[in-house]
Amino acid sequence: MDHCVFCDIADGKLKAKILYKDEKIMAFYDLEAVAPIHFLVMSRAHIVSVKAINKENSSTVSGIFEVIAALAKKLELVDGFRVVANSGKLAGQTVNHLHFHVLGGRVFEWPPG
Repeated sequence: MDHCVFCDIADGKLKAKILYKDEKIMAFYDLEAVAPIHFLVMSRAHIVSVKAINKENSSTVSGIFEVIAALAKKLELVDGFRVVANSGKLAGQTVNHLHFHVLGGRVFEWPPG
């Protein structure tokens, strides 16, 4: 495996503005925010992308969505928010560690650009 910046964040080797952390899941603000509220939620264990979700790790992915719902409520994203997971280079995945972008606080168009 190549070096993974998100594993370094999960291990505490790199700092991040943490919103949530437990033994399996972590959420933190995106350094390159594209919305007034933009945070990432990820498994602390290394999962490469959506393509790597399987029976052994799918319960963690389910837990990620529970965390997303709780944080959206905490951050008062009552009018809606967007959840995005890029999977692979052509989709724009720049860190090969499964993570979900949660974006809110503005209007989003569909389809995205």
